[in-house]
Amino acid sequence: MLIAPSLLSCDFSKMGQEIERMEKAKADFMHLDVMDGHFVPNITFGAPVIKAVRSYTDVPFDVHLMISEPLKYIDDFADAGADIITFHVECDSDIQQTIDKIKSRGVKPGLVIKPNTPASAVFPYLKDLYMVLVMTVEPGFGGQSFMEDMLPKVSQLKKQAEKENLKLLIEADGGISCDTIGKASKAGVDVCVAGTAVFKAQDSAAAIEELKKIAENNKI
Repeated sequence: MLIAPSLLSCDFSKMGQEIERMEKAKADFMHLDVMDGHFVPNITFGAPVIKAVRSYTDVPFDVHLMISEPLKYIDDFADAGADIITFHVECDSDIQQTIDKIKSRGVKPGLVIKPNTPASAVFPYLKDLYMVLVMTVEPGFGGQSFMEDMLPKVSQLKKQAEKENLKLLIEADGGISCDTIGKASKAGVDVCVAGTAVFKAQDSAAAIEELKKIAENNKI
């Protein structure tokens, strides 16, 4: 299991140091949630902030765009140093064009599905994707409760990827903790985004280690 701490839960006044802290705690990715106040009812940060903190680590930046028109901004986020860009299948941009644009910039593309969207919505694009992110909360705010009924989508995506003989990472985001990561792992999740569980822990390294241990013990 890979762990991607969500910077949404960090202290924004010292984001660079928080990233360094997560690197020391052995984070696999840094998960950066970009919200535009339109696609979701919240605003976070954009490409300039990501560019400003990029130099603090070599750990891959997993940038999750919760924005209405991602296609318009792919160059900005690629220039800012994103390694992975995931965007929502429910957005207003043309999905295939956006995937192609991400790939043309040498960045790994991923699609995200909200709780009310079926896994099948991303099936037509799987061959071009590095990752699919299954939201296990309604996107927009951190600290929400894990929606276990989203996990069947993980199995459906895994089955479809196997059928098409594809290598595909499945990421889960929302309400991940020591109480829920075992269920996610059992369902076949490869990457878990964890915010509060890691940033608010007394010892972030121990928290990440514990999450990985529970995931390993519940692996299918």
